[in-house]
Amino acid sequence: MAENKVEIIEKSTKQYIVVQIGSEKYGIDIGYVDNIVRMQKITRVPKAQVYFKGIINLRGEIVPVMSIRTKMGLDDDVFTNASRIIILKIEDRGALGVIVDEVCEVVTLSEDEIDRSAVSANNAKDNFINGIGKNGDALISLFEINAIIDERENA
Repeated sequence: MAENKVEIIEKSTKQYIVVQIGSEKYGIDIGYVDNIVRMQKITRVPKAQVYFKGIINLRGEIVPVMSIRTKMGLDDDVFTNASRIIILKIEDRGALGVIVDEVCEVVTLSEDEIDRSAVSANNAKDNFINGIGKNGDALISLFEINAIIDERENA
């Protein structure tokens, strides 16, 4: 009986990896995250979209890497010791790396801690956000992963 209760609680919460991009904190649904790796040499690919930074060799697997900053129309990436590439595994698409300034923490948010109405479609950045998570006093913009990885230029 108690086992069922635990299962119900798990279904109403979701874990997010909180990352820093510029001065903002964003959440990435942990269900999409396969790996987090340190910055490494990214090999450019000719004639790719501007936000597509190139490819990396991750333990023998070639993984495309993109800049969320560039895709959202923010300043160019500035790589530091805290910079990371988050490897996302997307059904039907394989692996994709996204560059973030820093990985901060993992938070668990319940549905009532996520405000979906606060998101407007007024600027390009908001197309990539599907809600605002409230974690204590901190607000975390939650990424809509499918909008970020979409091949189209959204700008």
